[in-house]
Amino acid sequence: MNPSQTITPRQPVLAIALGLALAMTAAVPVQSLADETCASPYMKKITGQEDFVYVWTLGVEGVGDEQDKLVTVDVNPKSEKFGKVINSVSVGGRNEAHHSDFTDDRQFLWAGGLDTSKIFVFDVKTDPSKPKLVKTLTDFVAKSGGVVGPHTMYALPGRMIITGLSNNKDHGGRTALVEYTNEGEYVATHWMPTDSDLQGAIKTGNFADGYNYDVRALPRKNLLVTSSFTGWNNYMMDFGKMLTDAEAMKHFGNTVVTWDLHTKQPKKVFDVPGAPLEIRCAWGESHNYCFTTTALTSQIWLIHEDAKGEWQAKAVADIGNPKDIPLPVDISISNDDKLLWVNTFMDGKTRAFDISNPEKPVQIYEKTIGAQVNMVSSSWDGKRLYYSSSLLANWDKKGKDNEQFLKLFQWDGKELKPTFAIDFLAEKLGRPHQMRFGAHALYSQVAQQSDKAQLAVK
Repeated sequence: MNPSQTITPRQPVLAIALGLALAMTAAVPVQSLADETCASPYMKKITGQEDFVYVWTLGVEGVGDEQDKLVTVDVNPKSEKFGKVINSVSVGGRNEAHHSDFTDDRQFLWAGGLDTSKIFVFDVKTDPSKPKLVKTLTDFVAKSGGVVGPHTMYALPGRMIITGLSNNKDHGGRTALVEYTNEGEYVATHWMPTDSDLQGAIKTGNFADGYNYDVRALPRKNLLVTSSFTGWNNYMMDFGKMLTDAEAMKHFGNTVVTWDLHTKQPKKVFDVPGAPLEIRCAWGESHNYCFTTTALTSQIWLIHEDAKGEWQAKAVADIGNPKDIPLPVDISISNDDKLLWVNTFMDGKTRAFDISNPEKPVQIYEKTIGAQVNMVSSSWDGKRLYYSSSLLANWDKKGKDNEQFLKLFQWDGKELKPTFAIDFLAEKLGRPHQMRFGAHALYSQVAQQSDKAQLAVK
């Protein structure tokens, strides 16, 4: 068992079975298939050619059925339908579809809505080409004790940990981490440390704002890392209006928090001014660091373990010209920890930084992807990068700059070369936001390993 996994007294049989299953899984070689470099280390790792990209897509009034949906795109170059939409599953209404991710066994994909706080669970195992909506959690706010806006879905052993962006009292940034079982049962709420309630954490700077956004884990260091953003009042406001609202601009997060992964105890609160967003942690066994970028101050920050074994945070590079507020959004780290891709929404660019020295990132490449760009997903081998366009429904650009696309580029180490592009408005699908990879062969292998594990238990 991984030391970071919590087993309650009611779970001894499950613990034994899970331990044997993990042992059997480790003994059975897994064929390389497909994966993203931002995946949870607890998920089954697959590393070759992906078959599908699942795109969590915002419904748009007057476009198609106007509903949020999970869109499946065939991305296997050997397929006759390569680069085509082959399936979509609408979930009813518009919920501000945002992020999604798999459970650790990759049988289900959880997807959240920032506005309605609904969580949609899709079966992606039965037929990976046609995900099926099998459960909708409508009581996230009540179960969690008032958390609003489920954002990051992140796999832990047998559980999903979810970052909330807001609360139901003032719809500001005060919020929490929320745990569920893979079966959709509520487990616990872990509120972010604040000045008035540090919960045992050490405040290292000026801020302990209680804001949240993303979460990532370094199991070998028993570490969780969370970032911060803003509350419902801001992310559901028109972007132009918000930028001119002095009071609204005061309500962005300025912190990164490190946690004990095992106990969910917050340890340190760091000042990271300017709304730190996505977190990506290094993969190397001796690389004890993670990166984040700040949306409002356009910097790359390093969250790292120092020579004394203490975690620290510092700004290590600018992204473009911070005075222009290019608005860094998504980032993607290469599996060899040598490259960090950084997207900036306002200028529609992606930039590659050499992070061989994580304390001194150096930009080595940039390319305009579109009038606006948000998410980037890199294949494990680093050869394919997928880009999507939508940030938030009320923050996307207007008029001709409101491009809504999924684009695939091939990276040869020097240049991004376009492979295909899908216009989601022309296809009457909506605003494409986050992407996750799928593959046919994975599930037969997982099933075989599970069968062997069950026989061992019997």
